[in-house]
Amino acid sequence: MKKSIIKILKIILPLTLGVFLIWYSLNSATPQERQDLLDNITAANPWFILLSMLFGLLSHLSRAYRWSYLLEPMGYKPKFSNQFMAVMVAYLANFGVPRSGEILRGVSLSTYEDIPFEKVFGTIISERIADFIMLLLVVGIAMIMQTDDLLAYFQNNQINPILTFGVLLAILAFGVIALKLIKRSKHGIFVKFKNFAKGLLEGMRSILKMKNKWGFLFHTLFIWIMYVLMFYVIIFTVPELANTSFGIVMVAFVVGSFAISATNGGIGVYPIAIGASMMLFGIDKQDGEAFGWIAWGTQTLLIVIVGGLSFLFLPILNGKK
Repeated sequence: MKKSIIKILKIILPLTLGVFLIWYSLNSATPQERQDLLDNITAANPWFILLSMLFGLLSHLSRAYRWSYLLEPMGYKPKFSNQFMAVMVAYLANFGVPRSGEILRGVSLSTYEDIPFEKVFGTIISERIADFIMLLLVVGIAMIMQTDDLLAYFQNNQINPILTFGVLLAILAFGVIALKLIKRSKHGIFVKFKNFAKGLLEGMRSILKMKNKWGFLFHTLFIWIMYVLMFYVIIFTVPELANTSFGIVMVAFVVGSFAISATNGGIGVYPIAIGASMMLFGIDKQDGEAFGWIAWGTQTLLIVIVGGLSFLFLPILNGKK
């Protein structure tokens, strides 16, 4: 009973937070500000929206193809169509239950391609490690491009970046110690955990056994370039932002990357976070939030359409399974 309640809360609370943030943002704005926001959204250039969706679709296709490089060293060669549909179903699932998509992605491929789930999930973790490194790289680029403005913001808000980094290192050290203790334990639960972890590690080690490491690197870079481009071109849907520097857009991209995990698919919090990040550089709140809404809406529409079709056709095209 308690587990069911916890599962329901994990779905409802983030969604409720997103809806509340939408209400609060609109309710706290003046009638003129709400009208300006609506005008910016409705006047958006559809060609740049379509271009953004194209970049997004290319990134998803590349992610599905990159997955092959991790599965092949373990002797598995699943259908590309199944890989792509599993990726899109995962994105769609995250709108319902935050962070559930990767599990469903692993289950989908495991079910239709007869690959042990723990091995599939291990490759997904490997992907996430590579993507996390790319995110850190993007964060570094954004900070370098807007160093003066960001340092001024930290100072004005009494945020110590060195202390923040130290806390993150302490958490990492605690995690390493906990894993070592689990490894030495002979308790039944921990033994099952270790056996499951072995399968994960095999999947993660596949990144070291790849025959085509350069192909994996190429697709990793390509995926993130497409991410940035699909975000950047939305700037041109809001006339007041057309001359916004690439550095400011990069900072907004980083903020959005973290904000999207706060609620179901970033609903509510994503456009607000984008608008807030742009306000740091003197950009009008309504213009920034309009940009955030259009960027979020564009990619959400893509995921709902392609993810929905994938959810429908995945079992149909694998009827024998």
